[in-house]
Amino acid sequence: MLFFLWFPVLAWAADIRIGLLAWQGEESAASEWRPLLKALQDGLPGHRLHAFYFDLKGMANAVSDRQLDFVVTNPGHYVALEAQHGVTRIATQIIESGQDSAHTVGSAVIVRSDRTDLQSLDDLKGRRLAAVSPDAFGGYQVVWAALKGRGIDPEDGDFVPHFTGFPMTRVIDAVEGGAADAGTIRSCLLERLEAEGKVATGRYRVLSPQDVAGPCRRSSPVYPGWAFAAAPQTSPGLAREVLIALLGLSPQATGQTWGVPADYHPVHEMLRDLQIEPYAFLREHRLESQVRRYWPIAAGLLLLLIFWVVYTLRVEVLVQRRTRELSAALAARDRLAESIEAHRQQMEHLSRLSILGELSGTLAHELNQPLATIGNYANSLTRRLERGSLSPEATARAAAEIASESERAAGILAGIRAFARKRTRIRERVALSTLVEGAMQLFRGMIPDAPPVELSDRLPAEQRTVTVDPLQIQQILLNLLKNGLDAQRAAGCPEAPLRIELAAGRASDATISVRDRGTGMPAAERARLFEPFFTTKPEGMGLGLSISRSIAEAHGGTLDACEPDDGPGLVLCLQLPVTPVTEKDDEQAD
Repeated sequence: MLFFLWFPVLAWAADIRIGLLAWQGEESAASEWRPLLKALQDGLPGHRLHAFYFDLKGMANAVSDRQLDFVVTNPGHYVALEAQHGVTRIATQIIESGQDSAHTVGSAVIVRSDRTDLQSLDDLKGRRLAAVSPDAFGGYQVVWAALKGRGIDPEDGDFVPHFTGFPMTRVIDAVEGGAADAGTIRSCLLERLEAEGKVATGRYRVLSPQDVAGPCRRSSPVYPGWAFAAAPQTSPGLAREVLIALLGLSPQATGQTWGVPADYHPVHEMLRDLQIEPYAFLREHRLESQVRRYWPIAAGLLLLLIFWVVYTLRVEVLVQRRTRELSAALAARDRLAESIEAHRQQMEHLSRLSILGELSGTLAHELNQPLATIGNYANSLTRRLERGSLSPEATARAAAEIASESERAAGILAGIRAFARKRTRIRERVALSTLVEGAMQLFRGMIPDAPPVELSDRLPAEQRTVTVDPLQIQQILLNLLKNGLDAQRAAGCPEAPLRIELAAGRASDATISVRDRGTGMPAAERARLFEPFFTTKPEGMGLGLSISRSIAEAHGGTLDACEPDDGPGLVLCLQLPVTPVTEKDDEQAD
């Protein structure tokens, strides 16, 4: 059924179709998600939201038919949709205040309080367990994994699952009516039904309760929360708009909180262990599957064994070798998947520290020459000592050169370490020319084939001093120089000189202009140049200039882009308020 949210606006940029998993039925889902949809609509005034409610299969079919732009579903179903249809999570639900999104969803196994024969999950062996569906994540799969960890598996006949279908309250009805000995429900559902008066308090208890101090009793480990995911055809720009709106929602208005996407690797591990979608293919490699598939061949080989023993033994050796190769390939694939997941978790952190990677390469390049010089002098001393021609003067000269080169290497390390280390932000009075020259030196040190940088200093004497955090301003200048070099490389002229100009700005401001000789930028792109996540570089994150403008504004300045007066390229202008020169400063300068 289609649920519409209408709001009075002048025009709609686009409709947004959102599919939501109705795990307790459509009516309950509409009530549960209505506050979120209303708040989200308020945060996206340029769009009109359409909400659709599905069961697990219906949502998968809608995604396959490209009928949805976004889906909101449980972790297990999200992992299956990700593998089968390519949906991408943009946010993860956080249920409780202070809770992290990676530990949100759990399950509770409930029994009637009068069932004294059932005290823990181990007592479920040989019993009937009610659940909504074999595809339900919190409603069955989480508990299945927990029981399997205790050596209780329905596929081995250790307990009998009884599937009731949605809504999940049917599970409680089955336990109450005796159709099942125990039931699996999402954690917190029992507490909510008790609070609403729909279930008598104390009528049911939770087996093997964990986190008894928390607000909700559960019988299983916890997994990442529900995923808010974009369909494959959804544009990155629309996904970014929705993500920003989600992160800005008020928990008081929606009754829930959404955070950055959590790591769903534990969900993958659980589904892989159960060998269910999207890892159902692993069942094909189990022994019983192989026996069912190849039993005619095995019977034929058994007959041939009577007459051709030697041939059969050779075939057996080949089969064993092939089995080992397949096992090794599967193990390598699992290790590769784990490695990819581990690297994916670090991508955001590593991308923010990419400049340190450039510093590392520069460090090796810059240290090569002083280290080579030190090695040459040391080898020369050794050869002279062996020939007996080592004089005190030669020793002193070589020692002096070695000391000089080692000081040079130490200076390189100190400069890079001072730029990269974490420290408390401080502001101090410093000459603009000193900041610019330091940034130019670091730029040349970071990039061995850096183009020349021309410096034009037209600042009057009374506008040469600013009160800033020096490393933050150098960070801005370094970012502008690197962007300029990238633009010139894209234009095919990486050797063209970059130009920095210091001049008086408006009122009591000083201006630092960085000009490149690339192809320039259209006015429409210049207008969005400082927006977060906007970038014209395929590998860019779109954060460098946005962060640089934030730093400039925090110092009471501005950062803007404009066309140069002559020739191609782009000019980025950083304006900072100057610090007036006092008589005390003049005396110190004298």
